[in-house]
Amino acid sequence: LYGMLGSGMHTGPRGTNLLDSGAPHYEVFRCADGAYVSVAPIELKFRKVLLERLGLAADAFDFDDAARWGQSKARLAAIFETRTRAQWCELLEGSDACFAPVLRFDEAATHPQAQARGAFVEVAGVVQPAPAPRFSRTPSTVTQGPPTRSCRIEEALERWRS
Repeated sequence: LYGMLGSGMHTGPRGTNLLDSGAPHYEVFRCADGAYVSVAPIELKFRKVLLERLGLAADAFDFDDAARWGQSKARLAAIFETRTRAQWCELLEGSDACFAPVLRFDEAATHPQAQARGAFVEVAGVVQPAPAPRFSRTPSTVTQGPPTRSCRIEEALERWRS
């Protein structure tokens, strides 16, 4: 981001730049069921895949013209509101459209990608993100569950020492 700032590519207030939801091709959109999806096809080859999957011509949008971003976002928002998140997942997941569903906390641990990566663990009945980063020679584990609500802070901190 500092490189973009230094080159003049990140100049406006929040919500007007390429990577802060200003651009229509790096944004989150609401679906027909009230759930959300995200798209981030910054490179032209990925934008072409997204537009093709949406049934649009490769030149349907001028994503490089920041002056048209608002109009393009509104048009894409209208398109994404025509189907449910599950329908968009069926159409776009596994492609190079740079697409992902926006998952609720209760959905994240059961998503196939999270399961394949072992991204979550359950300790003492609490589902939580697995320790990260992961190193092959020094694997980390969660050795105990969370402290109880009645636990004093000193007791909780002492548990970390052991």
